[in-house]
Amino acid sequence: MSKKAILLANLGSPDSYQVKDVRTYLTQFLMDERVIDIPHLVRTLLVRGIIVPFRSPKSAAKYKTIWTENGSPLIHISRQVQKKLADVMQLPVELCMRYANPSTDMAFNKLHLENPDLDEVVLVPLYPHYAMSSYETAVAHVKQAHKKGNYSFALKIVPPFYNHPDYIQSLANSIKPFLEREFDHLLFSYHGIPKRHVLKTDCTKSHCFSSESCCSIPSDAHQFCYRHQVTMTTNLVAGKLGLPKEKFSFSFQSRLGADAWLQPYSIDHFKDFPQLGIKKLLVVCPAFVSDCLETLEEIEKEGREDFMKYGGKEFSVIPCLNDREDWIKTVERLVIEQI
Repeated sequence: MSKKAILLANLGSPDSYQVKDVRTYLTQFLMDERVIDIPHLVRTLLVRGIIVPFRSPKSAAKYKTIWTENGSPLIHISRQVQKKLADVMQLPVELCMRYANPSTDMAFNKLHLENPDLDEVVLVPLYPHYAMSSYETAVAHVKQAHKKGNYSFALKIVPPFYNHPDYIQSLANSIKPFLEREFDHLLFSYHGIPKRHVLKTDCTKSHCFSSESCCSIPSDAHQFCYRHQVTMTTNLVAGKLGLPKEKFSFSFQSRLGADAWLQPYSIDHFKDFPQLGIKKLLVVCPAFVSDCLETLEEIEKEGREDFMKYGGKEFSVIPCLNDREDWIKTVERLVIEQI
């Protein structure tokens, strides 16, 4: 029985690609006040009355295209990471999802029952960058479950690791083999968030979007600024790979609704790049450590179709870190730094 344990937390996935399961998942996800941050009544009417009924069948069809014999790619890959990390660290490792299954309560209860002498659990939110709708909501959810369960063990939390040397090296390692072929440009495509989320998490209440170069001006706001952190990840990885500035850029995908989101949009790049002479494109998605709907369907399928439709010749999507050995070692390092 161990006194230390690890809890991995990721976003989640529907239990199946059936419409009813996708509907349940989308409702839980979109009703999160950190995802759609509007008054509860308005959010309820919007999500339950409009978005979920409209999107569920379409999302179910998309999930069906990526579903495997092992089920959801995100869940399966996360399970593989869980197993490999447990083997490497010789500690109990459990997995939970912010939405759907496996739940945080299930993970905590299993750790508690199997390790009654447990005194500390290290939470690893599998999000490299800080955002209300990813890292923040996952941490808040786990903290709430920990408090509600009145567990005797302490909870430590791994901070965002967007600039951690081991993460940067792992990401660079995953990209490097793709640079051996001829390519015109490398696009770092990150999950998008509304601009208002960046403003809400600005602890200074005056820094973010105060100037064109705010992300490069030192500020306390950067510890919570998604835009700054993806900029840092992009530049650090590109520097590690020795890429000249004209050979890479970053953009944002997965926009929802009509509000202003972080720009530029990945979909616009896929349409515009061929007209700019970028015919051979590499795409990497560093906001996701495991391949999922947003990488396997939105980028690999829809992004490819748009790019080729507008004159592109080659479109290569670099897999997420998934269960790479160097990524497992990176997670190990993140945990060791906490314990």
